[in-house]
Amino acid sequence: MEQATPQAVILVTGSGRSGTSSLAGSLKRLGLHIPPPEVPASETNPRGFYEPQWVIDFHKGYLKELAMHNIDSRPNAVDLVAELTATGEPQERLLAWLSDVPRDHPILVKDPHAYWFGDVWKSACAAADLDLRWLTALRHPAEVVGSRDIAYLQDRDQSLRLIKETSNIAGWVHAALLTERQGRGGRRAFVRYDDLLADWRTALGRAGEQLGLDFGDLGPQHPIDDFLEPSMRKSQLTWDDIHLPAWLQEMAEEVWQILAGLVAEPQDPAAEARLDGIREEYARRYAEGVALTFDHTHGESQLAARRARAAQRDKIKELRGRIQKLRRELGR
Repeated sequence: MEQATPQAVILVTGSGRSGTSSLAGSLKRLGLHIPPPEVPASETNPRGFYEPQWVIDFHKGYLKELAMHNIDSRPNAVDLVAELTATGEPQERLLAWLSDVPRDHPILVKDPHAYWFGDVWKSACAAADLDLRWLTALRHPAEVVGSRDIAYLQDRDQSLRLIKETSNIAGWVHAALLTERQGRGGRRAFVRYDDLLADWRTALGRAGEQLGLDFGDLGPQHPIDDFLEPSMRKSQLTWDDIHLPAWLQEMAEEVWQILAGLVAEPQDPAAEARLDGIREEYARRYAEGVALTFDHTHGESQLAARRARAAQRDKIKELRGRIQKLRRELGR
């Protein structure tokens, strides 16, 4: 791969199950460097994740500390992350890691959690004199939900799957809005998963130009041809296959359509303004949902607390019975 800017950091992110692994795996075969060690392949992703293990642990550790997950649908989750990063500690840790990464090739970092910590990456890369560029994988939200069901919910009952479908679509909307917003103002590109599988040369060629990367000869008999294949797109669900509120479906579809338009033109002020409006609408709708379900969540939390206390009392009673039994045996 020919590259004029070896200090570039290509940050591949987006909602989980959107094709980020396929995108990162392709870029590795085009000469980008993934700092080792990499996360090993698994049953849910047998072709590999192409993620630096340190970065995954870095992001997941903070999300666990904040009781968050990858596509957390809560608007106030952004504030939780902001409070954490205001300490400066995540920036210092990331800067120390980046300082040890070789710079003889563009650096490839893929992690679907990264958009939560966009400001951390911007600050650390600037301090390390590295040029941060965003590459976002896009996949229709109905397919993302289907893919997550295939990967994570095969053994769960139908009622849970229906609940998770609504939650996952809300999370997809939130993640998509946050990811797009983080990448504004700098070099960025968007790649649709179906475009990548159908014609990776065109999809990656366009993304490379937008990111200022020269991938060289993409002629026949390229290793990516053996890596990517249409059968990787196992989930091809549509809205007809999913049950969720009509407003959420309409919102997710509009976000999808706007982001798909950014594939050709990554910087579009009109599209960005509309996405900002949708983000405000999403926060309002979410607040309405929280208010509507107050009795349910409050009642469930109280019931869970009571059951926990009852279980604790039963355990104490059982332990006291054992102690009394032991005393009687010792007294014989």
